[in-house]
Amino acid sequence: MFSGLNKFLRVLLPKRLFYRALIIVAAPIIILQLIITIVFFDSIWIKANKSTTRALVAQLKTIEEVYQNDKKNMDFFTDSYKNNFNFEIRITEDEFPNVTGERKFSPMDRSLRRELKSVFGNNNYWFSTSKFKNAVEIKIKSKKEVIKFLVPKEMVSTSSIRVFVLWTTLPSIFLIIIALIFLKNQTRPLVKLAKAAERFGKGDYVNDFRPSGAQEIRKAAYEFDRMAKRINRHLNQRSEMLSGISHDLRTPLTRLKLQLAMINQKDLSEKMSKDIDEMENMLNDYLQFAKMQAQENTIEISLNEIFNQINKSFNTDKLNVSCELDTKLKGRPMALKRSFENIIYNGLTYGKNVWVKINKSPNRVFIIFEDDGPGIPEDQYKNVFKPFFRLDQSRSLNQSGVGLGLAIVEDVVNSHGGNIQLGKSSFKGLQVKISLPF
Repeated sequence: MFSGLNKFLRVLLPKRLFYRALIIVAAPIIILQLIITIVFFDSIWIKANKSTTRALVAQLKTIEEVYQNDKKNMDFFTDSYKNNFNFEIRITEDEFPNVTGERKFSPMDRSLRRELKSVFGNNNYWFSTSKFKNAVEIKIKSKKEVIKFLVPKEMVSTSSIRVFVLWTTLPSIFLIIIALIFLKNQTRPLVKLAKAAERFGKGDYVNDFRPSGAQEIRKAAYEFDRMAKRINRHLNQRSEMLSGISHDLRTPLTRLKLQLAMINQKDLSEKMSKDIDEMENMLNDYLQFAKMQAQENTIEISLNEIFNQINKSFNTDKLNVSCELDTKLKGRPMALKRSFENIIYNGLTYGKNVWVKINKSPNRVFIIFEDDGPGIPEDQYKNVFKPFFRLDQSRSLNQSGVGLGLAIVEDVVNSHGGNIQLGKSSFKGLQVKISLPF
């Protein structure tokens, strides 16, 4: 039972903290206002209205009895009531109305009907509270005649209800507006912290973040800022160390090349040269990986412009890029460009042609790379994203490298909030599908 209630409340309640906090603040004010209004309406207004209505009906009964006992002085009596009580009294022999003029859901009509019925009995009275704006029309059957009364509406209903509703509604609205302002100021630091965490998760360097808000929120933001700086410092140290080692290893490799060039045994020289070239390619991969980790600001970029630059750098008719509309998104242009170049170079190395197609959805852009090469077995799709994994039997992103290509591409795509998928292309090669938010 309670689990079902919890599920219902979970679906019913808003998801955002701001609106939940608003309910916590506004709900007691609204409930209190409703309780006060109901208590006032039931205990004060209805009783006061009942007393005024009863006094009015008693006067009407008195007028009817006086008319029946002394019809000669009725003009003097009606004039006195008109001058002193603002009553309009007429006596006619018209037919008594058969259609009721009262409203069913009006508290004023219910109270007046109850008192008239108890004094004059059924079918001996008729009234309308809506025919005139500031007056109530009442008709009383007195033997063969009909006595018409036109009395001020204040004698039937008190006007304090309007003042009470005004004084209870306006302060409540004012308090809720103040609560909205304070809640907005309290939730704004949380929204900033969430956006900063999202940017940091996408690989952006958050340098302009400043803790603000309440003490608990400020402490959480301060700890996040310290954590982000520690992680950035660790990544920079790793990249610098990797770059330094790669540069240092190039010097002895260059000396080995010079020494091999002077050896008379050509067969041995060629074999050792191939090993040295492979080692140099491995170092180039390491250096590329270090460059990918280098600090780069997130800016607004154009995918059309990036692929135009890639097209010029490859300068081949084997690369076909198809883009319907120019797509702009926020990202790190150099990292994305290197990733796209890596995939295209792989397709041109193992296939004859590469086709690139860019599609858009309402909030994401899809970049599809297809080639006509040998492809990759489906059971190896997950493995090729692992660092240092090479698939020499079929293909790998770097034939003579260390298997960092697809690992780098996946890291860049994930850091931009996207994802990458492998599949079979329509040209019987490999399909690489990248989706990025914009």
